[in-house]
Amino acid sequence: MDTNTLLKKKNKLINFYIMTETKNNNGLKVLAGLLGVILLGVIIYTVSLYQDKKKTENVLTQEKELVMNDLNSLKSEYDKAILESNATNEELVSARDNIAKYIDSVKSMKADISALYRYRKQVGILTKEREQLLRQVDSLTRSNTMIAMQRDSTYVELEKQTVFNDSLVVQNTQLADVVEKGSALNLVTMTVDAVKERNNGKLVSTQRAKSTDKFKVCFTVANNTIAQAGDREFFVEVLDPQGDVLGESYSKTNDSGASVTYSKGTNFYYENKTLDVCDFINKPAGEFQKGNYMVNVYDDKLNLLATSKFMLK
Repeated sequence: MDTNTLLKKKNKLINFYIMTETKNNNGLKVLAGLLGVILLGVIIYTVSLYQDKKKTENVLTQEKELVMNDLNSLKSEYDKAILESNATNEELVSARDNIAKYIDSVKSMKADISALYRYRKQVGILTKEREQLLRQVDSLTRSNTMIAMQRDSTYVELEKQTVFNDSLVVQNTQLADVVEKGSALNLVTMTVDAVKERNNGKLVSTQRAKSTDKFKVCFTVANNTIAQAGDREFFVEVLDPQGDVLGESYSKTNDSGASVTYSKGTNFYYENKTLDVCDFINKPAGEFQKGNYMVNVYDDKLNLLATSKFMLK
């Protein structure tokens, strides 16, 4: 084979090698370009995912803060309503406590859009419930205020009525006292005689103790149109010279605790007209003593009506 032929073949081989190397280089460049594009896309996608994640986290954080703000606002309004309520309202307290539980739940929860949506929906329900409860509380407050006003008015009226009744009681008491005093019986006169009974039964006055058989006590009851008619009893007390009570010495005590020891009770029927009454105090076991005697007459309430003194020789 001649030299020219060999040179041609050599040149062909060299050209083929050069072309092959060129193609390989171009393929590598294309592959590198593709890998670069893919890497760039991955980087862009990763950055986008990161940005979306951050954006989502920010949105969830903001939503969580909004839910927390709404719940805290509701709780504050319930606290204010409970403080302004005159009496503890169990429904308000229960609603306030439930909201506090929701607040604790939202604080501890992980950000989740579906959970936040449920809480956001629950906030709306709680808001409507608060409005309804506050309307009820407001209605109850107005009702209680009206009741308190009526009670105060009733109390004032009762106070006035009590004062008026007390005044009537005083007036009635005074009137009763006047009537009682006005209806009390009084004596016009009272006389006491020492008498001796003769054989024929006739009584004659005497001043001698030795001759005296009994004392004759007479009194005149004055007329009284407002006094109660009916049976009455006066009490005659005879005191001897030593101050001792003659007779059986009966005892009588009135409503106020005062007591009198008397010689004899004299009964009569009173008809609101002047009435003369006489009674006798019999001789004691022995003779009447000489000296000064005193006779007192009391009514049925132990009011002293008259006193008389005399002396036996």
